[in-house]
Amino acid sequence: MQSKKTADTNVVQRVIKKYPNRRLYDTDTSTYITLAEVKLLVMDSEPFVVLDVKTGEDLTRSILLQIILEEEANGSPMFTAPVLASVIRFYGHAMQGLMGGYLEKNIQSLMDVQAKFTEQSKGLTPEMWTQFVAMQSPVLQGLMGGNLDQSKNMLTQMQEQMEKQTGQMLGAFGIKR
Repeated sequence: MQSKKTADTNVVQRVIKKYPNRRLYDTDTSTYITLAEVKLLVMDSEPFVVLDVKTGEDLTRSILLQIILEEEANGSPMFTAPVLASVIRFYGHAMQGLMGGYLEKNIQSLMDVQAKFTEQSKGLTPEMWTQFVAMQSPVLQGLMGGNLDQSKNMLTQMQEQMEKQTGQMLGAFGIKR
């Protein structure tokens, strides 16, 4: 088993070696892993580094970009073509150095808002929801009361989905929750 401490945070990172045949070897589990499994490490906020087995070069960003490329090609993409074109235009531009920090700060702000929403909605108990419904007009109570359980379930599902999507988005940018 091989691990690596980062210089700035003293956090032990999982080391994944990339071989010339494009295979990825996880030194913690002593097994070859797929890009999908690397994505799971990202989703679990597991610290890791991908190193070229021959040169020792850090390939982590390259692997993360590969994951983003696969995610964009499959399912529903997060970035539109105009957004991607705008990002490309920043390369070589005088503002290139500011763009990364700008994106990182805004994504962190989004994570903070999502965390606050999650924390606040955890305090929304079924009893509080029932009280809210009781304060509504009789017609609205009839509409809402019949779907009270469904509404509570939907609120819980929405909360979980927001947590999951935020984690995925932030993980794609290499930001921990």
